[in-house]
Amino acid sequence: ISNGEITQGMLVKINNAINVADKVKGTVIIDGRVVHSILYELLSDKGSGTLIRAWNMKDLLDVKYWIFDLDNTLYNGQTKVFSKIDKRMSLWISEKFNVDLVEAKKMQKKYFYEYGTTLSGLMKRENVNPYQFLSFVHDVDISWLPRDHLLKEELIKIKEKKYIFSNGSHAHIENVTKQLGIYGLFDGAFDITDSNFVPKPHLDSYKKLIEKFSLDPTQSILIEDIAHNLEQAKNLGMKTVWLENNEAFASKDKDKPYIDYKIKNLSGFLKEINIL
Repeated sequence: ISNGEITQGMLVKINNAINVADKVKGTVIIDGRVVHSILYELLSDKGSGTLIRAWNMKDLLDVKYWIFDLDNTLYNGQTKVFSKIDKRMSLWISEKFNVDLVEAKKMQKKYFYEYGTTLSGLMKRENVNPYQFLSFVHDVDISWLPRDHLLKEELIKIKEKKYIFSNGSHAHIENVTKQLGIYGLFDGAFDITDSNFVPKPHLDSYKKLIEKFSLDPTQSILIEDIAHNLEQAKNLGMKTVWLENNEAFASKDKDKPYIDYKIKNLSGFLKEINIL
């Protein structure tokens, strides 16, 4: 509204929705030009309109377990840390199967989209040694990644239990958190080996996380950059937070109803919680 992108009739609708936002669970503005738009909104997960709802940050005061994804969540995705790992995956596949990097990249992405992680696909289709793969792909120099003093400050203020939930390895979790300056601030970490190589978004991975740390899902919150990784968390009773980004795969389910909060900056979000 402030930058003038919303104007005329849409502005009236948005303002009316905002005025009642604290009285209802949500308001949906439907495009009447879409055939059967009301039916799509009421009877399908697809939806057809713009959902507007108020955040009540005080709902988070009962959270006892804070769960954070690692890559592109605890650090800004624009830093391209994961792109280095991505290139290492292609290189490993190229060397392992004696194919060029173009073909290796095709295999990598095919398995990623079909199985949730490249490793999961490689294990099921190619019977690879997962430990060799993880050791190779996470052997990256991220010494250039700056310390995040603001994130460290806000994490320290959170007195409840804090955990990292990653499809990567423990070695990678340690490498990243040490470089960010937040190593030792978490009560535990759950990696791909803890889940017996079953990655998010598969339900079994979330159940194993809950079991390992004796979590109460109804008092837990998961913060993720990949929107669809929040679905199973919500199904289990957790509160869910999507860290907004423009990556196509990570954002394709950004408007699903299982997302409770959308944030633009992790440190800023935690700061709002800490001042409640």
